[in-house]
Amino acid sequence: MMEKVHLTAKEKSELLVEGIVTVILLLMLNLAVVVILMQMIQGNQQLENAIWGVKSGVTFGSAGIHIWSWRNLFIALMGVADAAVVYWRLIRRYRQMQMRHVIAELHYIADGHLDHRISFEVNTDLQKVIASINALVDSTVKSMEEERRIEQSKDELITNVSHDIRTPLTSIIGYLGLIEDRQFRSEDELLKYTHTAYLKAKQMKVLVEDLFEYTKVRQTTTPLNILSFNMVAMLEQLAASFELEAAHKGMTISVSGKPNPLMMEADTEKLGRVFNNLIVNALKYGSGGKHIWLEAEKVGSEAIIHVANDGPEIPNDALNQLFDRFYRVEESRSQETGGTGLGLAIAQSIVALHGGYIYAESTPERTSFVMHLPLKMGATLSPHEETK
Repeated sequence: MMEKVHLTAKEKSELLVEGIVTVILLLMLNLAVVVILMQMIQGNQQLENAIWGVKSGVTFGSAGIHIWSWRNLFIALMGVADAAVVYWRLIRRYRQMQMRHVIAELHYIADGHLDHRISFEVNTDLQKVIASINALVDSTVKSMEEERRIEQSKDELITNVSHDIRTPLTSIIGYLGLIEDRQFRSEDELLKYTHTAYLKAKQMKVLVEDLFEYTKVRQTTTPLNILSFNMVAMLEQLAASFELEAAHKGMTISVSGKPNPLMMEADTEKLGRVFNNLIVNALKYGSGGKHIWLEAEKVGSEAIIHVANDGPEIPNDALNQLFDRFYRVEESRSQETGGTGLGLAIAQSIVALHGGYIYAESTPERTSFVMHLPLKMGATLSPHEETK
């Protein structure tokens, strides 16, 4: 809440002294002017006669009142002028004091008190400066918080990568150490050790590839190979490629689109990576489910695509974190499901590169990943409030 500048006792004294000194100087100046003018008039009979003629000819009101004393009129006019000068001087000094308070507040903020804001109510021009200063401080604080968040995110990235690489690497070193020390009793046991080391090495390779892909698609300058294609046909091809794996898990994949064909522009290779991640997740984590739905619909200038399954519901507190890198709904960071925790983060970055957005919805009956993509490249869609 804005409040007026509270002057200190010293400043109030300065203001009072300023007013008194100004009044004294003006009175002395007025007296000098009056004396000089009177001497000039008394020494010049023609000037005195001219002034008398003017006074006699000037009347006011219906009664024809004359100005009999030019001195009183002149003194009254000088009094008005003096009052204006005193007011101007006091206002000028008061604004200088306001500026001193604003500068003091700036020094206080510059000393590290970034949570402080200047809350003075001052003259219009200085108020604009204060508003700009507060906006600058807000922007600086926001930038610092964003920088801290990025640094924290980098630290988390290093920690998570180190954890996910160290686990399989420890196993690889352990099994290769057993082989190096010839601590195996048979060729079958040797093959078992080498096979386990091989699987762990593949697991590390997947993590490194996902990490590389994540860092690549996070860059806004990543080039896109834009093609015009039928989204419904693309979903049908994806369904066909996962049909056998879905059958092994007792699931079916169905595709629907309105209209068909649904023509749009995008990088089909990168979008294919998004759909692959979502379908793999549906197969991997949709245990107990029987169906996977791939649905595309044209709404205005955008395409809305649903990748849904009837597997277990995702808790509400996990929905907003699903697209965080390395986040997994299960509490442990075990690799039993084979995931790196980067798939959805990669999907989100690729969708953002296309000017769209993605979010998740989950109920006991159905879990959906919903993508909004512009039909024409170059457009950027804004998430609806309820999906933020």
